[in-house]
Amino acid sequence: MKINCCKYIISIVVFLLLAWTISCSGRSGRMDEAKTAEVSPSPAGEEAPLKLIKLVSPAENAEYILNQSIDVEVVPEFKNRIPDSVAVYFDSKPVITMKSEPWKCTIPGTMVSRTGRKAVKVIAYKDGKIQNPIARFMVIFSDIVPKVYSYRVVKSYPHDIKAFTQGLFYDSGLLYESTGQETESSLREVELTTGRIIRQLNIDASLFGEGITFYKGRIFQVTWRSKVGFVYEKETFKQINKIYYPTEGWGLTTLNDRIVMSDGTNVLYFYEPEMFTSVSRIEVFDNEKKIDSLNELEYINGEIWANIWMEDRIARIDPVSGRVNSYIDLTGLFPRNERNPEAEVLNGIAYDPATKRIFVTGKRWSKLYEISVTE
Repeated sequence: MKINCCKYIISIVVFLLLAWTISCSGRSGRMDEAKTAEVSPSPAGEEAPLKLIKLVSPAENAEYILNQSIDVEVVPEFKNRIPDSVAVYFDSKPVITMKSEPWKCTIPGTMVSRTGRKAVKVIAYKDGKIQNPIARFMVIFSDIVPKVYSYRVVKSYPHDIKAFTQGLFYDSGLLYESTGQETESSLREVELTTGRIIRQLNIDASLFGEGITFYKGRIFQVTWRSKVGFVYEKETFKQINKIYYPTEGWGLTTLNDRIVMSDGTNVLYFYEPEMFTSVSRIEVFDNEKKIDSLNELEYINGEIWANIWMEDRIARIDPVSGRVNSYIDLTGLFPRNERNPEAEVLNGIAYDPATKRIFVTGKRWSKLYEISVTE
């Protein structure tokens, strides 16, 4: 009797489990209820956001130039759903809040002050609630055609042909140089007139040295893909700190109380030196395109000068807007027939503000040149 009772109980349990399984497999009303819950547009008790407006202009990926005004127009999606107001933002900055039709406004040219990919965002409000925000991206180009300058060689100096130059600056009569390549990367203090290496600090063999700059008695150096850099006492080359950043490290320069870094794209990042936190950025464009592969940097007379990797050109960049003001064409500076087989591209710019001298060199070049810019 106990056995029969147990079998009966087991049969009931199996039946219930089977019924539950079938119900959850979609062969009963339970799955329909679950589907309804999944597509529910808002939590219980809350109204779904209303689709109130359409953004008519600007068009996606529309092209503008610096200081050009941008017309914005939205229209109601439905005649019986009129927003109470529409807020307009450009590049994350508030422009205007419109409260009645026509739902049109103009972003003034004074707000279109930086080149690059920027967004217009419109947000409709109804009964105090935010409804369907819309973002539209556009590209801002330079408003000038950059002039192309040439050069004149003032003087040439010896340069170590083993130096894979990645960073360069001049201070108090001496050159400071960062060299690259795994197992070969270093920080150097160099005598200008002879090219003699006065001091050299080799960095970890696994790291690829990149740009350097000077700030308040300290030398900052970044590495290529390791996302780590170093801070040294200039007088001793003693490492006193490490710095970290989320991108590749290419070039460095100092602009007032900021350190500017390139990462091989068209973006320049502005870092606060003490904590090395990014505080702003610019995207570099000329009148036709973005300028990628920005490499070694130098701040000269209100502009950021940048080597363009694999080109014999230097871009002179407005550090506020990102616009390329002009180019310097250095074609033929180091003739091919004078180069050793391992010599590579132009890279390295240094400036002596006291005498206004400009120095340039390249990777494994046997010469460093003082140049003047000519028409």
